[in-house]
Amino acid sequence: MQSMAASSSSYSSARGWAAVRRCPSPSLPARHVAFSSSSSSRCPVAGAGAPVLPLGIRGGRLPLPCPLLPPGGKNGASARRAAAAAAPSAEGDGKPEAAGIPRTLQLGAMILVWYLLNIYFNIYNKLVLKAVPFPYTITTFQFASGSFFITLMWLLNLHPKPRLSLQQYAKILPLALIHMMGNVFTNMSLGKVAVSFTHTIKAMEPFFSVLFSVLLLGQTPSLLVVGSLVPLVGGVVLASMTEVSFNWIGFWSAMASTVTNQSRNVFSKKLLADKEETLDDINLFSIMTVMSFLLSVPLMLYLEGIKFSPSYLQSTGVNLQELCVKAAIAGTCFHFYQQVSYSLLARISPVTHSVANSVKRVVVIVSSVIFFRTPISPINALGTGLALLGVFLYSRFKKAKPKAKAA
Repeated sequence: MQSMAASSSSYSSARGWAAVRRCPSPSLPARHVAFSSSSSSRCPVAGAGAPVLPLGIRGGRLPLPCPLLPPGGKNGASARRAAAAAAPSAEGDGKPEAAGIPRTLQLGAMILVWYLLNIYFNIYNKLVLKAVPFPYTITTFQFASGSFFITLMWLLNLHPKPRLSLQQYAKILPLALIHMMGNVFTNMSLGKVAVSFTHTIKAMEPFFSVLFSVLLLGQTPSLLVVGSLVPLVGGVVLASMTEVSFNWIGFWSAMASTVTNQSRNVFSKKLLADKEETLDDINLFSIMTVMSFLLSVPLMLYLEGIKFSPSYLQSTGVNLQELCVKAAIAGTCFHFYQQVSYSLLARISPVTHSVANSVKRVVVIVSSVIFFRTPISPINALGTGLALLGVFLYSRFKKAKPKAKAA
């Protein structure tokens, strides 16, 4: 009798579970189950002795939706991934300054290295050009030093090698030519005039930037930007009139270097911002350096290859070992300061880069005057100061956004 009662109880329980599985939940939307009169008549009512299906049982065919969890399936997986990706960012939004501190420290360290390498390059490069006044040969040697470090970087897999098409090489070729000529003009100027005067002339970059924007891009600068060019140009003129080492070749070479370098920065920034290109800042600069070296070799051989020889060095009485050490230091500093400058150009805006570049000119001018004991008159110092003030004002006014006009 007990066994029959137990079996009867288990049978009724099984019928109850089956009925509950067939019965739709009244709390669910009607779109999940198609109701019929027959099914509803067989549906037991909760509280009338029918067993209630616990939510944790895996046999339940209609789990209750939870608004706190994303839906299942493929869309659910993508939603969960999106929610997981959004969670850290939501936490980080509460402390935006904490995320910006490492980046600011990194940029500050890069700018400091940029300044130091530039100081050493200008000092040792000036010493080499005093002993060997061959700007094309020195430029070729500097590009050869850079090509050596770039090849070493790619062979050791310190940076992924670029895979470019012929069209991409064709786009970089004009940049390499401008890059090569800009450094040739810089070395020509440094060989003729003082380092401080060369960098005073090179402070004219904002003037040519505005000029190119008007002539090539059709942009109209604001009155404040145009006004900042007045002390800049006036300061350069005043410094040129009172410069002890003034030389027309050095003056126009510095001007040409300013024009070419400014053009290179503009076109490089445009190429780096192109989404269709796969180049990063390091590979762009590396390919430019190697191509500039290949372009400078025939120019050096044609213009200075016959003059620059071991017999010429012996006739000048130059210490060859000391000259090679200075040239190697200048070439190394030249490559790495240019590479750091390109990395900064890819990480900050052109205006911020221009501000950092103007501060760099001040540092280089002061350090070269101290090292070479360059004689500077008060009027010459005033002209240099006015030119640098114009660069600073230009950077500030260029950075300021114009106010939107009321409708």
